[in-house]
Amino acid sequence: MERLSIGEFSVRSWLSPKALRLYQELGLLEPTAVDPDTGYRSYEAAQLERARLIALLRRIDLPLAEVKEVLALEPPAAARRIAAYWEGVEAEHDARRDLAGYVVDLLRGKERVMYEVATRTVPERSLLCRLSHVADEQETFALGKAFVAIFKERPQPLVAGVPFLVLIYHGEVSRDSDGPVEFCRPVPGEQAEGIAALYPELTLRVEPAHEEAFVHLGQTQLSGAQWQLVSASLRSWSAAERRLPSDLGVRLTYFAEPPVTPDSRPEIDFAAPLS
Repeated sequence: MERLSIGEFSVRSWLSPKALRLYQELGLLEPTAVDPDTGYRSYEAAQLERARLIALLRRIDLPLAEVKEVLALEPPAAARRIAAYWEGVEAEHDARRDLAGYVVDLLRGKERVMYEVATRTVPERSLLCRLSHVADEQETFALGKAFVAIFKERPQPLVAGVPFLVLIYHGEVSRDSDGPVEFCRPVPGEQAEGIAALYPELTLRVEPAHEEAFVHLGQTQLSGAQWQLVSASLRSWSAAERRLPSDLGVRLTYFAEPPVTPDSRPEIDFAAPLS
C-alpha cells in the first residue's frame, strides 16, 4: 500500500490538513497511522476515494453528521439518501422564493393566501405522548426519531386514515424559545390503558374533540420557509373567517397508509385547532 504524508494526502485529496484533522476527530476519515511521539499522521492512497467523496458531500452542504451516516451506507442506499437530501434542498429554495414573493406582495399591500385551507372535525382521542423542551429543529428531529424508534421496537399496527404521529408545538422553537414540543401517537380509546402499559416511558392523555384548520402538504419535509408561508395562509384564512386558534397547539400530522416500506413517505398536514 502506498503511504502518504498528511501534506501529500491533502494535496491529492484537495482537503486541507485542518479539514483532515477535523474529519479524524469526527470519525469520518481516520489516518492509517499516527506517530505516538510526534503526532505525525499518514494515510494510504486507497483512502483518497473516501476523502474525495467527503469533499463532494461537503460541497453540496451536507451536514457533517449526515456525511457520517451516508459513508456508513451501501452505495445504492447512499445514493437514495443524497437524492432525498437534494430534493429537500430544492424544495427549500422554492419555498424561500415563494416566501420572498409573499413578503414583497405584503409590503405592497397585496396579502395573499399561498395554500388552500380546509377544516375538519377531530374526535376525542387517546394519545401516547412524550413532551420535551428543545433548543432547535435539530433537537426536535432527534426527539422525533427516538419517539418513532420506540414503536419500531414494540410495534403497533397502523390504522388507515388515522395519524401515526402528531407533532404538537406548545410554543415557538427558536434561539429565544424552547417550545416545548410534544410527539404523540393516537391509540384506540377502548384499548388505550392496555397499550399504554407496553410503553411506560410515554404519557397517556386524552385530547378533546375539536375543529381544526389545516393545509395538506403531501409527501414532503416542511422547511422553515414553508412553515412561514403555511402559517401566514392560516392566519389570513382565520382573519377572513373570524376564527380564533385554540390553546391545543399547532401541529404537524403524519399519515402513513399501510403497507409501509423503507422507501415510504408519510402524508403531512399542518393544522391549527380552532376555538
